[in-house]
Amino acid sequence: MGSCKQKEQEATATKCVWVHGPIIVGAGPSGLAVAACLSEHGIPSVILERSDCIASLWQQKTYDRLKLHLPKQFCALPLLGFPDDFPKYPTKEQFISYMESYAAHFSIHPRFNQTVQSAEFDSSYRFWRVRTQNLEYISRWFIVATGENAEPVRPEIVGINSFHGDLIHTSAYKSGSRFANQRVLIVGCGNSGMEVSLDLCRHNATPHLVVRNTVHVLPREMFGISTFGFAMALLKWFPLRIVDKFLLVVANFTMGKTDQLGLHRPKTGPIELKNVTGKTPVLDVGALSQIKSGKIKVMEGVKEITRNGAKFMDGQEKEFDSIILATGYKSNVPTWLKDCDFFTKDGMPKTPFPNSWKGENGLYTVGFTRRGLLGTASDAVKIANDIADQWRTARLIVIPRLSY
Repeated sequence: MGSCKQKEQEATATKCVWVHGPIIVGAGPSGLAVAACLSEHGIPSVILERSDCIASLWQQKTYDRLKLHLPKQFCALPLLGFPDDFPKYPTKEQFISYMESYAAHFSIHPRFNQTVQSAEFDSSYRFWRVRTQNLEYISRWFIVATGENAEPVRPEIVGINSFHGDLIHTSAYKSGSRFANQRVLIVGCGNSGMEVSLDLCRHNATPHLVVRNTVHVLPREMFGISTFGFAMALLKWFPLRIVDKFLLVVANFTMGKTDQLGLHRPKTGPIELKNVTGKTPVLDVGALSQIKSGKIKVMEGVKEITRNGAKFMDGQEKEFDSIILATGYKSNVPTWLKDCDFFTKDGMPKTPFPNSWKGENGLYTVGFTRRGLLGTASDAVKIANDIADQWRTARLIVIPRLSY
């Protein structure tokens, strides 16, 4: 890497940096995985990260009791697995430790506090130009690794700005101790909403969980093995819809019908729904028993937020001390990637998995498969192999010229 020549007339005040290998945006698991795979081919890269640490979502925007929802073998990054002494479902702290060890093992050193303001392909010179607040990086290859969870989703609810209590997104939630003995409204019933509700119960709060849409709730394990692992094994032998039906039969037998609890299942099976829409089934770690006991109250959709609480679609009105938005995250790619029709307006690749990892003109994406870390690992390997082929070809072309 070195300063690029100032032959471009437009490169005025901004310092221009040439990157010999790919530019990677994002130092989360996706960015680290593809950088590690590239390094195995002897290809350098530069990771630009807007925060001051790797895996910033995990380090700065997750709650204390978080554990991996899937066994560690399904969450390992390429080329280096979790330590053998880690439990089946590593904690937040253990996962962060693994990420830091992973970066150290492959000598990955992201450039922190580099917020990408724009990225675009320069068709005149056939390079990517990536601008941060103080530098412009230029490379033949550009890898978007910011993923599906770059920014919190904050829904527009009538009256939400009039609420006088605490109103936070789960990205700011750490522990239920802050809400001890409070009446708390949780908007969103995915894995985060369920686990936050459970955590609140353990601090003597009274959580009210808003369930607007249908949701699949499955036990985290079936027959002593993870539900996900069990499903993956069955898919080797049976069609997806047969596997989905079997999962629901076992779930209904072990957990009972969730419809009578206000948790209505979608018509589409859990694995098929995940593949098509990215909506993950809830893997229960204890919240369902609290719903059955009445400690977690299930509520219909919110009609309006009031000064002291909320009005619901079924006509009820209740007062709350705090509101927690468990409404997930979204991609932020459309805000900074310019003149690129590879992504939808929602910041997801238009081409579906398994071919969503490669665009045109040296553009790649990792972490957009809607298949978690398993999808990330798969794409990282593909991207590194593809760039390695180009890297070797480029070197073969240069060598004869040097010896001419």
